[in-house]
Amino acid sequence: MHRGLLVPNTGVDPVEIARRAESGGYTSVWSGELWGWDAFVRLGRIAEATDLPVGTAIVNVFSRTPAAIAGAAASLARATEETVRVGVGPSTPRAIEAIHGLEFESPIGQAHETVELVKKLTGDGERVSYDGEFRSVEGVPPLDVDVALYNAALGPANRRLTGRLCDGWLPHNVPFPRMDEAFSVIAEAAEEAGRDPEGIDVSPYVPSAVCEERTDAYDLVRSHVAYYVGNGPGYRKSVATLFPEEAETISEAWAAGERGRAADEVSDAMVEALGVAGTPEEARERFSEVAALPTIDEPILVVPERADEETVDRTVEALAPNAG
Repeated sequence: MHRGLLVPNTGVDPVEIARRAESGGYTSVWSGELWGWDAFVRLGRIAEATDLPVGTAIVNVFSRTPAAIAGAAASLARATEETVRVGVGPSTPRAIEAIHGLEFESPIGQAHETVELVKKLTGDGERVSYDGEFRSVEGVPPLDVDVALYNAALGPANRRLTGRLCDGWLPHNVPFPRMDEAFSVIAEAAEEAGRDPEGIDVSPYVPSAVCEERTDAYDLVRSHVAYYVGNGPGYRKSVATLFPEEAETISEAWAAGERGRAADEVSDAMVEALGVAGTPEEARERFSEVAALPTIDEPILVVPERADEETVDRTVEALAPNAG
């Protein structure tokens, strides 16, 4: 049973929770980053303390050059015998502009050139020279390390990029009933590029909460969905493929500063199509159903940010592969 874990952004030590994930049967550990922590530093500690494969989910394609991403990935690769999974994505306009002070310009073009260059720079061929619209390098020796590139693609253009160039797909807020349809765009692009779509791993974020009371668990996932729909146009559009009116209402409430109302607008049906929530027994059954969807290879358990440490522990333990 393949099941990854995204390191929660709580007071829990990343190494400690990774060790617990390993003993619980999780098959990979991932780290995102937004502000206040570095994914590669976290994963370096985890890689030295466990035998689990590690991956970034995600690092954005604006704030690091492809050479910086490749160098960080190579450093991780030297700390583990497993393939390092480098998950990249454009992030959101707010994150890139407000935190990094950069223009959110041509996100798909930036993603394309970043993926292309990181693949070349971590490969084992000749010195790399590249002259793109956004990124250029000249005569750089490749690093010859075992790295797999994953793309957190939502829109069709970015999904086509995934099919052409990437080893894996990290969908987030793609409704489970739309997963096959969304992947078909990737598969078609892969075939056009002479690649086998079956070789592209699909590792979706699965926001999950396990509580003693079902309502509390649902509310945590509601807050997670509302945050993303409210903050990122790409997330809103993805959710709108199944819930168009609800996505618009949530986005409007969030923009008006009515965060509580935005979360309240996330229906039970949305929670069930975008995440997993409930008591331990309910959540285990539902997560197993999601993991068994034909398109999915390795779902990634994501505990919502608002969860307290006790809920994090309960969720990670209840949904561990070894929990039954």
